[in-house]
Amino acid sequence: MKFLKLKKVPVVPWSSPQPLNLRPRLSTLFYLCVGLSVFGLGEALLVTASAGVSPWTVLAQGVGRVADVNLGLATLLVSVCVLLLWIPLKQIPGIGTVANALIVSLVIEQSLRILPQPEAISFQLAQAIAGVLLVGLGSGIYLVANLGPGPRDGLMTGLASRTDFPIAGVRTTLEIAAVAVGWSLGGTIGLGTVLFAFGIGPAVSLGLYAVGLIFAGADAD
Repeated sequence: MKFLKLKKVPVVPWSSPQPLNLRPRLSTLFYLCVGLSVFGLGEALLVTASAGVSPWTVLAQGVGRVADVNLGLATLLVSVCVLLLWIPLKQIPGIGTVANALIVSLVIEQSLRILPQPEAISFQLAQAIAGVLLVGLGSGIYLVANLGPGPRDGLMTGLASRTDFPIAGVRTTLEIAAVAVGWSLGGTIGLGTVLFAFGIGPAVSLGLYAVGLIFAGADAD
């Protein structure tokens, strides 16, 4: 279980030397896009599983109820607040930060049209578990590309770096906090929400560990 002790994003030959890189190598861009596509597929599996929304959506629901705004605007407000937390953590955005929103959204939109929507709770949970694992793997690939994380991933890596705590524990703590605050504000949770909250931290850490292990000696080209 070495992956649970991982504290930093691994560096491999195709990792960008810095997040704010406007001329990355083709191999870096390729893995960024692959990672975000896998991430988006995992998110779509979670949606179609219908076993409960993600922790940050629960938080957005709660914020929306309190602020009397729709879910889309509430989600935007939460994302802006998370990005503001990057400042003291000295996190740097990049191409990946923008691509995160664009590619993940596109993949989710297309995947929702073809993915199954199971009715049995056992199949819903199985699909939700598959979604969590794919989000973890996709996160591992795109974060190792080092072209800038998404809002939540940047908060995760920033806190892990500042506290020297394992990434799995930091991410799990953030997800549980998001659920707790969102639920207290009126958000709704399900079994899938709980599964995601406790599973995504280890899944992301496993994804990072696997990518680092597989590509550590790979050719950058």
